[in-house]
Parts: sequence; structure tokens; C-alpha cells
Amino acid sequence: MRIEEYFDQIRKSIESASVVATYGITFDKRSTHEGFLRGEIYFVDGSILHVREYVDVQDQIERLTYVYQFMDSTQQFLFRYDNTGHHQKLGLPTFPDHKHENREENVMTSAGPRLADVLDEIKTRVKLP
Repeated sequence: MRIEEYFDQIRKSIESASVVATYGITFDKRSTHEGFLRGEIYFVDGSILHVREYVDVQDQIERLTYVYQFMDSTQQFLFRYDNTGHHQKLGLPTFPDHKHENREENVMTSAGPRLADVLDEIKTRVKLP
């Protein structure tokens, strides 16, 4: 797969989510198969998802780094998925993938969801107007 195809998949996932109001994502092609994306997705209830991914799609979709941080309309932290290696001492079986739920200190295992999975989770939390 080429990185442009992956970027198109990301756009389609965002644009097909019924709870998305708008988004601002920067797509940065680093090579034929590598790229970086960063930005925000805004939801109809005023909540926001901050997104960062550095991905290599040459043989398979490999997210070398990712962060998906969800905040409510008052900018209160709700959850964050990431694969930063800062919780090795916790001995999580999914290390480095993990999730922070409701507060930074509440760290749990995570299978490392894709953006589409995170959007599905957010759909269950966003109240439609």
C-alpha cells in the first residue's frame, strides 16, 4: 500500500462517522510508504479528539507511534490511547500499547486500536443534538 491510500482510508473513517462535526488533520508524506498525520477531530457535542500517528504501510499497516486523546467540551480528559513506552514498569501484557481512562494515572491494557475503532468508541459517548 502507498501512504496516500492510507491517508484516504483515514479521511473516509472520519467523514463517515455520524458524530463528527468537522476536522483539521495535516497529512505529511515522508516517503512512498511512510507518513505522519496530526490534528483534531471535533464532534457535534463539542468534544474533541487529538490525533497523532507515524505510520509505515509498506508490508502492513504499522503505526510506529500513535496517540488518540479524547477531551469533553470543557477540555476535561476522558481517555487516551498511545504506544509511548513510559509504562514498562507496570508489566502490561500489551506494552507498549495502553489506555489512560478518566485520568492520567489510570493506565490499562489496550490492543492498540485503529482510529476507526476509537471513533466507534466515541460514537457511544457523544450525545447527538
